[in-house]
Amino acid sequence: MKDYKPILSFGEEAAATYRDVQRGDELATVDFLAGLAGDGPALELAIGAVRIALPLTDRGIRVDGVEFAPAMIAELRNAESRKAASRKNGGAEALKVTLGDFADVPVTGNYRLIYVVWNTLFNLTTQDDQVRCFENVAAHLDDGGSFVVEAFLPDFLYRLRDHQYVDAESIGMDEVRLDVGRHDPAKQELDESHVSLSADGVRLNPIVSRYAWPSELDLMARIAGLRLKERWSSWERAAFDGTGRNVLSVWVR
Repeated sequence: MKDYKPILSFGEEAAATYRDVQRGDELATVDFLAGLAGDGPALELAIGAVRIALPLTDRGIRVDGVEFAPAMIAELRNAESRKAASRKNGGAEALKVTLGDFADVPVTGNYRLIYVVWNTLFNLTTQDDQVRCFENVAAHLDDGGSFVVEAFLPDFLYRLRDHQYVDAESIGMDEVRLDVGRHDPAKQELDESHVSLSADGVRLNPIVSRYAWPSELDLMARIAGLRLKERWSSWERAAFDGTGRNVLSVWVR
């Protein structure tokens, strides 16, 4: 996508949309991750609006984060404030968040668990950056620690007509939202824009991702000195047989 920069996808308007986004599997996600974190600590890459991190802290696990978008960190702090205000005895200690590129894993110390959810690993738009992320994660994992990645299974891309699509995300009386995409199989790249049409005008939220198949992710892990421990198609541990939409992988050091 010409002139695209990742920060364009995560400004104030985009960050606000994460405020009330719930997918329905948050409890299962937190249960799964808490089991791997043990006594912690845990690190979330691209921590965003803390859909997962805050509930994990409620389990008594220390969670740190890395985030490159200041608007997302501001929304995170707003979420913490709202949660603290709802508690009679105040909130937990504020999450420690480092501003930076999550491929660098720019933190000190080691972690029992490092994780990245919601296809966010694919926001690193080159193979080199993705490999670098795996290598830096491995450098910050305890012995026996886990790296967890949730990503989409890219098999649907090969069913596209002319490597393009337009999907209706929602149709209402006041607004229509479309997901428009174009696939480049040579680069393993997906250029998307979430388009909102309403009486207020047209809003665009572009995003570019560089997808990888599970086998390629396993090779990245091997380069980093990690080995695959388990793979599922959901946080509820549904068997991975290639028919689901998601891939949930756990590698260990």
